[in-house]
Amino acid sequence: MRTKPANLVYILPNIFTSASIFSGVLSIISAVNGEFSKAAWLILLALIFDGLDGRVARLTNTCSRFGVEFDSLADIVSFGVAPSILMYLFIGNDFGRLGIAASALFVIFGAIRLARFNVMTSKAEPSVFIGVPIPTAAVFISLLVLLFQKYGFKADYGAVIIALSIIVSLLMVSNIRYPSFKKLDYSPKHVMKLFIVILFMSLLIFMFPIEGFSLLFIVYILYGPIRALFLLPKYLSKKQ
Repeated sequence: MRTKPANLVYILPNIFTSASIFSGVLSIISAVNGEFSKAAWLILLALIFDGLDGRVARLTNTCSRFGVEFDSLADIVSFGVAPSILMYLFIGNDFGRLGIAASALFVIFGAIRLARFNVMTSKAEPSVFIGVPIPTAAVFISLLVLLFQKYGFKADYGAVIIALSIIVSLLMVSNIRYPSFKKLDYSPKHVMKLFIVILFMSLLIFMFPIEGFSLLFIVYILYGPIRALFLLPKYLSKKQ
């Protein structure tokens, strides 16, 4: 009788993973029905569920190989296929084969990113991601759609979404490092700074939800290439 609660706890992280897949499928259906804003917000909801499944697994000590593989497959649906279809139906079909290629590239490179992450998990630093994580790339595409919907940029600047989706696809399979935030420094010296940053971002997102989230993700995505450019001279000097 005592083993049943443990089995139920084991299922809990997978429920959140299933919720992430469900949100991704709902996003695809919404995009097909022309409800682009709804589809974009559903991808953000999938991100929340994706973040919860791993944390719940660690808190309940129910991490498993099955959970890792299930999570990767969920990510392909919610953060690969869903944003790709959203992007194509929102603007990609106006660009013919280029739109198809950009959408396909996002899914293919996203799958490569996930496969590489699974292979390198035991060797990689826990505080660093190699390449942009696929959930970040997916939410970035979703936020672009929300911004373009809100300000009516689609007619004049639709090509920008195509170009940025190709760039972020390449960043997913790049060797550029990004912070993972899995091991934040909670020492008294840094807690106050962290609190101020979180408070500022929370107020910004409260007042301007789409713009606030967009700024947060744009800064994160730009951080990697800018950091790499600053470190490039040091890397080249070591090679010589």
